[in-house]
Amino acid sequence: MPRVYISSVIDAPAAKVWERVRDFNGLPRWHPRIRDSRIENGEPSDRVGCVRDFHLQNGDRIREKLLGLSDYDLFCTYSILESPMPLTDYVATLRLTPVTDGDRTFAEWSAEFECSVDDAEGLVSGIGGDVFQAGFDALKRQMMG
Repeated sequence: MPRVYISSVIDAPAAKVWERVRDFNGLPRWHPRIRDSRIENGEPSDRVGCVRDFHLQNGDRIREKLLGLSDYDLFCTYSILESPMPLTDYVATLRLTPVTDGDRTFAEWSAEFECSVDDAEGLVSGIGGDVFQAGFDALKRQMMG
């Protein structure tokens, strides 16, 4: 089972970063690769079990289900229901941890999934770089100032 793990330090308080990433429907507001997003059936975006349906800038459509969300532990876990990527059983967690030295945030984004051996390396590097690291880089830019 391939695993993706990306971590970063964001020079902003964890509460401020969490405020930006907490909204399960809010990806287009902070992630540069996401064009639009909506929560199916008009459910609240913080209700475990809700499904977000979104498009990447290139038009690809992805549907993801919120599996867990904690304002106390600052994490959200979700699974992919539909995606053009050749993978299954995808579960990811975005977690923030306060760094008290300097009031910064330690951010971790990880995922595990099933795929063919031939696709594993490309998926791990693509998800890690184009999705997770790109998201952290965007958050760092947005949190400056």
